[in-house]
Amino acid sequence: MDVREATKKQTDAAMILSGHVLSSARKDSNVIFSPASINSAITMIAAGPGGDSAADAILSFLRSSSMDELKTVFRELSSLVYADSSASGGPKIKSVNGLWIDKSLEVDPKYKDLFENFFKALYVPVDFRSKAEEVREEVNSWVEHHTNNLIKDLLPHGSVASDTNEIYANALYFKGDWEIQFEKNHTEDEDFHLVNGTSVSVPFMTSDEDQYVRAYDEVARDDTNRGFSMYFYLPDKKDGLDDLLEKMASTPGFLDSHIPSYRDELDEFRIPKFKMEFGFTVTSVLNGLGLRSLSMYHKACVEIDEQGAEAAAATAINDDDDVCCDCEPLDFVADHPFLFLIREDKTGTVLFVGQLLEPSESCSQSNSDSDDY
Repeated sequence: MDVREATKKQTDAAMILSGHVLSSARKDSNVIFSPASINSAITMIAAGPGGDSAADAILSFLRSSSMDELKTVFRELSSLVYADSSASGGPKIKSVNGLWIDKSLEVDPKYKDLFENFFKALYVPVDFRSKAEEVREEVNSWVEHHTNNLIKDLLPHGSVASDTNEIYANALYFKGDWEIQFEKNHTEDEDFHLVNGTSVSVPFMTSDEDQYVRAYDEVARDDTNRGFSMYFYLPDKKDGLDDLLEKMASTPGFLDSHIPSYRDELDEFRIPKFKMEFGFTVTSVLNGLGLRSLSMYHKACVEIDEQGAEAAAATAINDDDDVCCDCEPLDFVADHPFLFLIREDKTGTVLFVGQLLEPSESCSQSNSDSDDY
């Protein structure tokens, strides 16, 4: 099995999912979510007790040929992408899993072994029948703890009931510094142009250092031969975000084919500081992709400043009875809506995807999809 090729297929699936998530959000919404967290959660449900009915659909969605392939990719990502290296100067990263299962169910003991030893997951027998609300609060507390208190109340009131059999959950946390940090005293307010034709004044980061595109998309590197980068995809047109999103979601291998192999010198380089949170029910999006009967909740947040990037996400699934060039210097001024993502470059794993439409709103308050939550 070619693990790299299998991981690429999951990356393509992540871009398709991103297209559906971003296009289905309100047109004025800043959005952030984690394909990696969602993939971890649905991999567990495919492998878990009662997962046979969902496994084929999940394999198809993730473009995997078998459960063995799916589990091999999961093992590779767990050992490489999600290994914390903060002690050696790399990024702090954590991905944890959990399964809460009703104690009345007759479950083969092999599943407890699978989740505890392969998925490294918390495996908790619980009483959904009479203590559903207590279990909901327990899961939310677990998520909050493992996301450095950034993701709160993942499961809303009423989302866990007495007929719930299992909850599969993943919590993901990332914090990395820029390879070259921005000087705070160089941050200045500039205009950011909105899709409605108006503009807002927001803080933009820049630097007097020699500026290159590749020098500033790096988020963090460590000694494990992996590299985490943040990529900004800026449409030429101020209203070109939808067209860019459609190309990204519909073109296989889009990310690999749109990462430069050389460094372009920049004449002017500015990106806005921003902070956002977004929560939504993934169910309707997954239904449109052929994954039915999965009741899924997801929240994510990200903050970008002069030091680096901090991001977190959590997913919960309820299972009920149902070359170098000599070009002129370029400008890269992200002063209108753009897409961004945080990716591990060796495997191509996409941790976070988002769109920024209104940075002044994101800096002052968290953003969530109230229609879904």
